[in-house]
Amino acid sequence: MIEIRNISKTYDNGTKALKDIDIRIQDGEFVFIMGRSGSGKSTLIRLLLKEAEPSSGRIIVNDMDLQKMPRRYIPKYRRRLGVVFQDFRLLKDRTVFENVAFAQRVVGASPRKIREEVPRMLKLVGLSSKYKSFPHQLSGGEQQRVAIARALINRPEVLLADEPTGNLDHENATEIMKLLERINALGTTVVVVTHSQEIVDQMGKRVITLNKGRLVSDERKGGSDRED
Repeated sequence: MIEIRNISKTYDNGTKALKDIDIRIQDGEFVFIMGRSGSGKSTLIRLLLKEAEPSSGRIIVNDMDLQKMPRRYIPKYRRRLGVVFQDFRLLKDRTVFENVAFAQRVVGASPRKIREEVPRMLKLVGLSSKYKSFPHQLSGGEQQRVAIARALINRPEVLLADEPTGNLDHENATEIMKLLERINALGTTVVVVTHSQEIVDQMGKRVITLNKGRLVSDERKGGSDRED
């Protein structure tokens, strides 16, 4: 599914964000990428989204070499990835329904498809009764559920969640992680970026740890399974 081969990234100011990173993520996996601020986690997500380019190395997603991808194909590629951020990024003046429908309108979905797909997705994230609500009427956990529904509405192959519980209390964070686990069980590959050891410990999934731009461990529940 995702092959990150000997990736390094140095920014124009000389900051070395990533150094010789090798990671392979299989179809259907649930993976945490963990590390403190400045470890290179967010840079890795930006590279996967083609919002930045590596200084060296290759990234291959479903046999597509991102470094060889023509610019005109980038929007289509990004639609194969669902993305969830820490700050939700909802449209404040749109209802829950409209926030989720927005992602389908971007890709030209028909009104009929939108009417069918949005309720299905809101049911998946447990917000069927909130479709007329506005973001300010929702709790933080509910807003993040809307963001997840929007990220999933176009049926992406991979869901990238960048600190999805960072703005939530423990109870809501736990519920969001359980939701991501259910989504993974339905076949979506899930990659979660976090700095929370508590979240990682309670989930018992594969954990890739970065420190100062280097991969320092790649472990699965029940033991170490470093992939070099």
